[in-house]
Parts: sequence; structure tokens; C-alpha cells
Amino acid sequence: MAGGFVSQTPGVRNYNYKLTPKVFITCFIGAFGGLIFGYDLGISGGVTSMEPFLEEFFPHVYKKMKSAHENEYCRFDSELLTLFTSSLYLAALVSSLFASTITRIFGRKWSMFLGGFTFFVGSAFNGFAQNIAMLLIGRILLGFGVGFANQSVPVYLSEMAPPNLRGAFNNGFQVAIIFGIVVATIINYFTAQMKGNIGWRISLGLACVPAMMIMIGALILPDTPNSLIERGFAEEAKDMLRSLRGTDEVEEEFQDLIDASEESKQVKHPWKNILLPRYRPQLIMTCAIPFFQQLTGINVITFYAPVLFQTLGFGSKASLLSAMVTGIIELLCTFVAVFTVDRFGRRVLFLQGGIQMLISQIAIGAMIGVKFGTVGTGNIGKTDANVIVALICIYVAGFAWSWGPLGWLVPSEISPLEIRSAAQAINVAVNMFFTFLVAQLFLTMLCHMKFGLFFFFAVFVLIMTIFIYLMLPETKNVPIEEMNRVWKAHWFWGRFIPDEAVGVSAAELQQKAV
Repeated sequence: MAGGFVSQTPGVRNYNYKLTPKVFITCFIGAFGGLIFGYDLGISGGVTSMEPFLEEFFPHVYKKMKSAHENEYCRFDSELLTLFTSSLYLAALVSSLFASTITRIFGRKWSMFLGGFTFFVGSAFNGFAQNIAMLLIGRILLGFGVGFANQSVPVYLSEMAPPNLRGAFNNGFQVAIIFGIVVATIINYFTAQMKGNIGWRISLGLACVPAMMIMIGALILPDTPNSLIERGFAEEAKDMLRSLRGTDEVEEEFQDLIDASEESKQVKHPWKNILLPRYRPQLIMTCAIPFFQQLTGINVITFYAPVLFQTLGFGSKASLLSAMVTGIIELLCTFVAVFTVDRFGRRVLFLQGGIQMLISQIAIGAMIGVKFGTVGTGNIGKTDANVIVALICIYVAGFAWSWGPLGWLVPSEISPLEIRSAAQAINVAVNMFFTFLVAQLFLTMLCHMKFGLFFFFAVFVLIMTIFIYLMLPETKNVPIEEMNRVWKAHWFWGRFIPDEAVGVSAAELQQKAV
């Protein structure tokens, strides 16, 4: 398939290439790194709603759940229960910072392998857990795995993919996350019906399967041309580039990679340099985008879908089935982003998805408020229950083709090589920190804020949609090494980008502007 593209940003180079089987295969296997994150997201909420699991490890929550007089909003309110879920994300935050150095020194693939290995060990701890301590140790090891994978996989995909298909291939990471969620909810649905303590052990222990897939995948994957150049293997990088692009005419792109690498070598302290004014756009975006992504409220649905549906009056089996339905909807709608992000661009999907989430979230909060009020008592009929599930599916669909995949794609593609590993580590750390906060505080917030919690997240959806409209330039079809030109052309960020960063003089820029 012949390649080539026309960028919307003046001065950005156009490379020649073909879409080769090697690009497709490497990006497909590389995207497996999202499976562990998705599997854990999907499995945790289902397991924490299983009665045998609660009875063994969280008996006080089990008693509240069974109480006929308990406020519906507060049945699952337990700091220890939320710590079981949220401890993983605190560990992922810490490990993502170490992963930056390993990714830069040893390459992207070995960081992915280490992520799969620690996740594998964590799944064993959880599957054979005999007490709370084993559960938490397992969760921390799982978190280390997630931190390494989330730091390295989006960068790997962005560096391997051709510029005009970078969005589609990078979104494969989000597809893998959602696929992991769907598989986990299906497993939970069947294991929850098993007698005794075997069901939740199978759910937690099967996390070793996606972990092994990542380890095997990392062993057979080649490293990216960017990483090979960064580590001094220029000839191997050039051969890899020829193989990926399906042509010998790679001199222009290869030289851009060499120039970017030489510039990056001048940066001895990427963690210090990322604070310089010239990197202000990348720093703010790599902080703001994951911050807003977690405050969309999606984790209210993803983490605690079964718990949330039980809170709304669904039975245990019905709640797991409803969680499965929303997961499948999210998976299908993620493919919308895969096939449209490089055609319509990042901004259109961000804005459309934000508006859709805002409207559906307000409607969900209003319906729950009418049915349960502030006292948390009442019943939801079958029709109203179906309407709420439909609204949640509309909300999930909006997230799935906007903030879900783009929250990983955009931060991974906007930074120059010299700060890329540090920027991605910050992206993952911010993401994991606010994932941890939401996971730890959600059940308490639901108990105290009640239906107002959905309006709370809706306010953030409104703010972040306005933020994207004003502050994010379009990055589709722009080679990663040419991204500075996008920031230079932006009405606000342009003031921070020095002229030499885009390879032209101030006079030339002024002449172009005229």
C-alpha cells in the first residue's frame, strides 16, 4: 500500500513509505501491552462485588451489603476495600518514573518485558492469596507491571508507525485495554456463579495469561529506529527503518531521526530540561490530558461497574451482565477512533466525545437523583434501569472514541526525543495518581455526594472540552520529529518555541506569516 501524506502545518516534511506487514505485525503485538491494564480494570470491580471474596477478606462490607436498612449509596463504602483496588495505581505511578530510565537505556521492548514479568508474579500472589497482606503485595506487583507497560507501549507504537497512520496504530493500545476489560467482565460473569472461593481466585489468577503474552511478544519484537539510534546503533536503525517503510528511500526521515538524537544527547538531564520554557507546551499537555482523562468519571464505570449497578438496585448477576454490555460497547466504539483519528484528527474526536459525555452524564445523575433522592432509598423499575444502562453506554461510547484512546495517543506523540521518555513517564505518573485518587475516593464520594457525584464529573468534562478547543493544536499526519512546528504555529504556545527549534530563522517565520 503506497504511503505519503499532506500535513496541515507549513514546513513539515513529507516522507515516502509503504504500509508494510512488518509495521502492522509489530504494532499489533506491541499493543498487547494494554491487555494487562485492561484486564485489571475489568477484573477488580467484578471481584469486589463477589460475595465469597467479600465474606473472606472484607466481612464488614459483606454485612453492609446484606443489610436491608443500609443506604444504597453507602453499601460498599470501605477504605480497605478501595485500597485493594487503588494500591495498584499508586505502585504504577512510582514504577513509571523508574521505567523512563530503563526505556531510554535498554530500549522500549525490555521495559515492556519487565512490565509483563512483574504483572505475572503479582497475579500469582493474588490468585493464591490467603490474607489481606498477600492481596496488597500482589496488587503492588501488578501496579509495577502496569507502570512499565503504560510508559513504554504508547511510545513504542508512536515510533514504529508511519506518520499518517500513527493515530490508528497507537490506538491499538486502547483497543487492547478495552479488550482486556471485556474479557475480564466475561470471566467475572461465569466465575461469580462458582461455589466457594474458587471463582474469584480464577478471575485474579488468570491475569497471568495477558502477562505471558506481553513477555513473549516483547522477546520477539524489534526495537524502534529511534531507540536504536539513541543507544548508538545507527546502521541497525537505518536497516530497521527501510524494513518498516518498505523502501530504500529513507534518507530524509533517517537524517531527521539522527538530528533529533544528536540534539537529545545535548540534554544531560531530561527531567530538568523538561521544565525549560521551550518544552512548556509538552509539559502542560502531558500533565493536563491524563488529569482530565481520569476526571471524566470513566473509572466510576470501569472500576466499579458491578458495584455501581448493584447500588442502583440491580442483582449480582444482572450487575455483572450490565458491566459486560458496557465493556463490549466501549470496545466496539474504540474502533471508531482507530478508523477516524487520522482522517478527522484528534481535536474533532476530543470535542465531540466531550459533548456526548457531558449530556449523558447529566442525564444519568438526574435519573438517579429522581429515583433515590438524597436518602438513598427507593427502587428502580425495569424500564428506568434499562434507560440508565443505555445512558451509561452512550457515555462510554463517547469516551471510547475520544478521551480513552487520545488520552494515550496525544501525550506519546507530541514530545521531541530528548524529553520523550521523561514526558511519557510524567504522563503515566499523572494518570496513575489521579486513577489512584478516583479509585480510593469513589465509594466514599458516592456515599456522601450521592447522585451529585455525576454532576461533579460533568463539570470537569465541560472544563476539559473547552481546554482542548483553546489549547490543543491538531497533530494528525505530523511526523514526531517535526512536532515543534505545530507548537510554533499555535496562537498561544508559539511564544515558548524558539526559532531554532523549528529549523528556520525568525525572518523566515515572519515572512511566512506575512
